[in-house]
Amino acid sequence: MSARTYTVRGMACGHCAGFIAEEIETIAGVTGVAVDVDDGTVTVSSDRDLDVAVVRAAVEEAGYELVPGT
Repeated sequence: MSARTYTVRGMACGHCAGFIAEEIETIAGVTGVAVDVDDGTVTVSSDRDLDVAVVRAAVEEAGYELVPGT
């Protein structure tokens, strides 16, 4: 099992967190998503290492930006 925390730009409320979690949960191998709006982070648990480009695409699909280098 793997867990990684990413910084996301543009989140302001619980609805934002829901949109992001919903998109990330569609990635194959993801077992859990925890979004912290106050810190601007999302922690993704998975049963394998995930390509950051795939996570970035999911965050962008939700309408937000994954901060480079996270």
